Amino acid sequence: MKKILIIYNQNPYDGTDIIWNGLRLAETLHRSGQSVRIFLMNDAVDMAREECKPPASYDQDLSAMLKGLIKLGISVKVCGTCMARCGVYKNRPYFEGAEKSTMQALSEWVIDSDQVLTF
Repeated sequence: MKKILIIYNQNPYDGTDIIWNGLRLAETLHRSGQSVRIFLMNDAVDMAREECKPPASYDQDLSAMLKGLIKLGISVKVCGTCMARCGVYKNRPYFEGAEKSTMQALSEWVIDSDQVLTF
């Protein structure tokens, strides 16, 4: 089993399917027996906020997908600095299971990972 860290940086609904595909990959890796961890930075922090809803033109709820990954046991950490600085919903609350974290914790996860992927 490999330890895989996936770092998300982009706005969840930026007009592309990058985040959606990254979440699908996280679930597929987990279901194939790999150890997956997720770290949200920059505008990707919005994905862990209750207010983050898909626009009318988008057919996937990325926050619901992230909640589903948390229910599967995938650890999700959110950059504490980015929580206050980034995203459309700055300073809004986060849903349960998305843990406020630090750059130090991210660096420890990077060191402890076999692979690091970014989206």
